[in-house]
Amino acid sequence: MTRNGPIALIFHSLVVLFMLAPLAIVCLVAFTPENTLSLPTRGLSLRWFEAVFRHPDFVQSFWNSLWLALLSATLAVVLAVPAALAITRWEFRGRGFLNALFLSPLIIPHLVLGVAMLRLFALVGATGSFGWLVAAHIVIVTPYVMRLLIAAITGFDRSVEQAAYSLGASEATVFRRVTLPMILPGVTGGWLIAFINSFDELTMSIFITSPSTVTLPVRMYMYATESIDPMMAAVSAIIVGITAVAVLLLDRVYGLDRILVGQH
Repeated sequence: MTRNGPIALIFHSLVVLFMLAPLAIVCLVAFTPENTLSLPTRGLSLRWFEAVFRHPDFVQSFWNSLWLALLSATLAVVLAVPAALAITRWEFRGRGFLNALFLSPLIIPHLVLGVAMLRLFALVGATGSFGWLVAAHIVIVTPYVMRLLIAAITGFDRSVEQAAYSLGASEATVFRRVTLPMILPGVTGGWLIAFINSFDELTMSIFITSPSTVTLPVRMYMYATESIDPMMAAVSAIIVGITAVAVLLLDRVYGLDRILVGQH
């Protein structure tokens, strides 16, 4: 087994420090007792966290983002699983076009998608609808699920499925008891990445949200344009904490190596 040398360890440590330092500073600022963005040099305070939970707009926007991310990620997985199976396993006319269509939101700027969605929703009279907001988010998160699923299905050993067919199992049974468990790391990883991207989406959501469907990132942007105080840091710290707890629980229950790497 090859060990990393001291130079590699120092380099990796600097990279990790560079990535975590901004998060640590934001979380520290959230505990300041001052009225301005500053490090808590005179002790720690929870006043800005209390201010967040007393702010009804932030609370409502959090629930909007949570439900939006849950629905978008789940429906994206439901759409991506059969699409990835078809693209990976069968040859048919338009296969390449279908694959490019599903992955195209990765290369289209979200600003362009936001303007396009705004125009589309205005034409069909769906401006301000939460259902259409979910549909727009499905468009931008489905490519992430597709990429992981295609990778998982490509390395799938189909001899296990053939053995199940030879024993008399139906296609539905084979999919439920053989195929789905084998590609579950790709499904779970895709869902997790889709959830995070939907929850954090700002650029496109600015164009298509209404006063009743404002998401948390949009609410934070609107608040930041009016005033800058440590409550923004408190909201950011809450998001960082929820994300960290979710990742730790997922690692304990299922294992991040199985989800992101595919190890068993």
